[in-house]
Amino acid sequence: MMLRFGGADMKFPSIPDKTPFTPLVVMELAEDTNEEAVTWLTSRIKDTQQSGGAELMIDRLTLDDNQDPKKENQNIFIVGASRERLLVGAEDVGLVKEFNDGSMRGFTYANRENFKGFQGDGDNFLSMAECQFIVKHELDTLRARGETHVPGYPKIRLYPGKSVVRRIQSKGILVQIFPLHDKEELKRLSSMWYQNVQLSFQPLDDIRHYFGESLALYFGFLEYFTLAMVPMALIGMPYYLFDWEDYDKYVLFAVFNLVWSTVFLETWKRFSASLAYSWGTLSRKKAFEEPRPGFHGVLGINPVTGRQEPVYSSTKRQLRIYLVSVPFVLLCLYLSLCVMMVYFSAEGLVLGLHDEEPTFWTSLLLYVPSIIYAVVIEIMNRIYRYAAEFLTDWENHRLESSYQNHLTLKVLVFNFLNCFASLFYIAFMMQDMQLLRQSLATLLITSQILNQFVEAFLPFWLQKRRNKRVHRRSGKVSPDQELPFDQQVMLEADMSTYLGTFDDYLELFLLFGYVSLFSCVYPLAALLAVLNNVTEVYSDALKMCRVFKRPFSEPGADIGVWQLAFESMSVIAVVTNCALIGMSPQMKSYFPDSETQLILVVATVEHVFLAFKFILAFVIPDVPRHIQIKLARVEFESMEALKKKKLMEAAAIQNKEQ
Repeated sequence: MMLRFGGADMKFPSIPDKTPFTPLVVMELAEDTNEEAVTWLTSRIKDTQQSGGAELMIDRLTLDDNQDPKKENQNIFIVGASRERLLVGAEDVGLVKEFNDGSMRGFTYANRENFKGFQGDGDNFLSMAECQFIVKHELDTLRARGETHVPGYPKIRLYPGKSVVRRIQSKGILVQIFPLHDKEELKRLSSMWYQNVQLSFQPLDDIRHYFGESLALYFGFLEYFTLAMVPMALIGMPYYLFDWEDYDKYVLFAVFNLVWSTVFLETWKRFSASLAYSWGTLSRKKAFEEPRPGFHGVLGINPVTGRQEPVYSSTKRQLRIYLVSVPFVLLCLYLSLCVMMVYFSAEGLVLGLHDEEPTFWTSLLLYVPSIIYAVVIEIMNRIYRYAAEFLTDWENHRLESSYQNHLTLKVLVFNFLNCFASLFYIAFMMQDMQLLRQSLATLLITSQILNQFVEAFLPFWLQKRRNKRVHRRSGKVSPDQELPFDQQVMLEADMSTYLGTFDDYLELFLLFGYVSLFSCVYPLAALLAVLNNVTEVYSDALKMCRVFKRPFSEPGADIGVWQLAFESMSVIAVVTNCALIGMSPQMKSYFPDSETQLILVVATVEHVFLAFKFILAFVIPDVPRHIQIKLARVEFESMEALKKKKLMEAAAIQNKEQ
């Protein structure tokens, strides 16, 4: 069956005849869901908007005769929408599209024919990812009307005006909701992206078309970061090969490092602004944030919307944060420092054994403590991540943005100390540059190997096993054979859920720290980071296309809070590199009798570099001028149109009065 949708021919497997619409989204309810609740939910989804429904199309997934109904969940539904409903929804979610005059404007259904690419009835105007995002938005904004509880579940209360889907999701009735993959489009993207190893830029526009802006911005940042590190890697290789023991030479490399980190982050902001403008997200207005599905509290009135919703005391939340979360984080930081001291004790023990009787085996033994410590760091980071998520959930934040900010802060503080505390201690307390190089190299290489195994190889291997099991069950011999539609849905329902770009950005953040903080001591760090990022591009692309469920498209104009995190790391890098410069024999030789003068000079140089950094950040505009002009022109035309509309309304009222 061939369907024309979203500007591409998308071939879906055999779809049951009773499903007369393009399947976009899958909703899986719990197996034991009360049938009364199922009937109520599907009717609400089908109801017209005037009646308070979502006005979408929904049908229960029909399993083929080869499947045992007792082993499969019968409460799986596929959801779609009519073309006109999707176009109206595009205006509701605030999609920005290219106008016929080349400017980017908010899409309006009434003015649809004036947008570039809109032909006929708009069959190819919206991408499939945009359609799925619209369907998800309409489901999320399906609100309770007069119901006091979910039918069949008298204990699950419904609050008038609040999201029905979010409520049943938080109570476990809705197991999962995800968009379907488009097999043909996915094959085309895979062949351009990761299947053929080639020296070329990533197809960011195609990634954005299939996965959405936020994910495309991550891959854009990954690519930009990798290219920006190439000069560092090229300069660092001669330092590593020819000046290994010459500490005086790393002063120039440290200075270059400081300039590089600032220029890289500032130029990235300009590049991301250009991408976001071309994708229509730079000028897109943020929608009003709904409460998180897990948010709970006593019934009250939202002062903004006037709707009934759970209300939770801000004082209680602050008490939970400062009396429980903060002490817990401090305790974890203390434990991390204790583990670090155990590592140094083991390092000293091994070094003593090697000094007593140096052999080939004792020389190999010197690397064992660093390797074990690197593995322990990764394990501690992952365990702490679960604890941080539990605590942030328990704090009961109302908005998803607030939840993400608190979680990010908790994770960044611990990961920074856990990963870099030992390096700071070696550099500034022990002042052992040889041990610093060895520890940095071991941490960098071990963490990269572990991340590739845990995040790429292991999930891919597990998914491959799932694929073989599903193909055997459906009678297909080769994994490349096309599955029946119902089997494809079941296969995707079993796939791992992509949890967002948080862990991916965190990995790049730590890598940026290794390069910017101490690469002047270990110049090969940038080269190792480049090699890691190249493999990261292919492994992440493989995961997105073959391992994970397709995530919903998320609009994004930048990398959000991570931009601030990277900029904060670059400020710390200024202090660190200036201190390393001050510790070099060359600098100490200038002040043989006065350590105070050396400290004052280093502090002065540090302040000069910080001033230079902030001046550079101020001088380089975040948004290119030609884009600023285009945005200002659209805003001016909108204001003029509003004035004209008000004048016409005033004239009409005056004519009526006469």
